[in-house]
Amino acid sequence: MNSIFHSGLANSLSLMLNDSDDFNVIIHICENKNTKEFKAHSVILWARSPYFKSAFSNEWITKKNNMIMFNKPNITPIVFEMIIKYIYIGGIDLTKQTGDNILELLIASDELLLEELFKCAQDFLIHIIEKQQNWFRKNFIFIVNTVFKLADYEDVLYCLLKRDDLHVEKIVIWDCLIKWGIEQTGLNSNRTKWDNEDYEALKKILSQLIPLIRFIELYPDFDKISPYKTIIPNNIYEEIEESYHKGALSKNTFLSSRAGKIKSEIIKPKIAK
Repeated sequence: MNSIFHSGLANSLSLMLNDSDDFNVIIHICENKNTKEFKAHSVILWARSPYFKSAFSNEWITKKNNMIMFNKPNITPIVFEMIIKYIYIGGIDLTKQTGDNILELLIASDELLLEELFKCAQDFLIHIIEKQQNWFRKNFIFIVNTVFKLADYEDVLYCLLKRDDLHVEKIVIWDCLIKWGIEQTGLNSNRTKWDNEDYEALKKILSQLIPLIRFIELYPDFDKISPYKTIIPNNIYEEIEESYHKGALSKNTFLSSRAGKIKSEIIKPKIAK
């Protein structure tokens, strides 16, 4: 008979985090003027996070009085407190967290290679995007900046692109999607150096997302679409091409235009360069 007592283990590890005096790591979290120190045990961080495993194996790691000193200036104390608790006890409650904190947690868990936590944060962020309309609209630029810059965010991208209220200039979404696909496939940024296998790789990574593009809004920018003919389904591309020459796009093949749009000079330089 096998017996597993997770709750007891979690309680013991929680005590180690909160009351232990045998820690050997001090993590300095500093985001702008918001700073906090966290005390931890290298063996637990090493076992739970590939990021820390690699960091603590570095011979150049900083020590002071036999204590590992570690700085993370790009994570907020609120978010790192969630992370360190997750690392120790293997659980997290996101129900009372703001959308901003969830998005920052997604970024941080991606960086720290915490796959399980990343998936949890991603699922919760999708839930917020779908249910909290006001937060989504208020933080749209922040969300798009984050999602289009980082890897492994296909589920969030899918959730964003399928929305009818995604108010972004028509060509910006296409440009960002192509750049995201190039990043994920590791392709050369110079498209003239691509071969057929490169285009196939891009087509594969974007196969679930391209059908969500509102091509009804894109035909005036045909010159930015045509270089990627091979990654677009034939029936869609043929109608884009025909409609470009006619100056009007049929609504038969494509998703309808999104309701209204906001001309964004903020998004362009951040995510479309």
